[in-house]
Amino acid sequence: MSENKPSMAQRDTLFLSLAGVFITALVLGNVIGTTKFVTLFTIDMPAWLQAITPTIVRDGNIYTMSVPVGVLAYPVTFLATDLISELFGRKKAQLVVWVGFFLNFFMLLVMSVGHWLPNTGGVSGGLPLFEGVYEFMVGNTIASMIAYLTAQTVDVRLFHFWKNLTGGKHLWLRNNASTMFSQLVDSTAILSILYLAGNLGDNINSIATLIILIINSYLFKFFFALFDTPLFYLGVRFLKHYDEDPSGHSLYESE
Repeated sequence: MSENKPSMAQRDTLFLSLAGVFITALVLGNVIGTTKFVTLFTIDMPAWLQAITPTIVRDGNIYTMSVPVGVLAYPVTFLATDLISELFGRKKAQLVVWVGFFLNFFMLLVMSVGHWLPNTGGVSGGLPLFEGVYEFMVGNTIASMIAYLTAQTVDVRLFHFWKNLTGGKHLWLRNNASTMFSQLVDSTAILSILYLAGNLGDNINSIATLIILIINSYLFKFFFALFDTPLFYLGVRFLKHYDEDPSGHSLYESE
């Protein structure tokens, strides 16, 4: 360890910053949720790729990567919890998961109070916008929180399972193995709940179309998890002096 150990205030600042990024991304994802689906890219698949791609996820030779706009913020939550897990330990990471869970219901309560109170006629500048967002947000938040609590708990526990199994080595393994599986849990859970609640678009009217959404959502998160690995390594190396992991595994043993 470096002789220049960070002060308690610096440790608190780092922890609160990571927790803030986590909660902001989580709340934003639930507010905008499935209000819009965005096309990340469209490709004209060559014959060899069509042969190995199920017809359920393509329209003839065209594959479109379309995901809910709320998904764009969500993968950041896994990077934040993995950094908290690595630097501060499982208990603090799990604490942030629970805090995020309850703060989303606090957000839902505040929005609901705003919905229930009578409108002041002639003053409100965007009443239809507020009501539209609220309508989507209620279903999104409830579905997201069920999926979120399950997926984030799986992520934290798998992260430390792999960390203990490898004696603190192979940072890339615990980061990817925990995140990729937990995000599959999350994508399947939240979109299935929204489908059953009728909170998706009119064209999502069959299990087949639901599977397309789940696959697209998971593929986005899967590739982000791969991209997340160098960011995770960089964060751990840059912030190594903040390590207070009570498990006793050194971050700096040979990978």
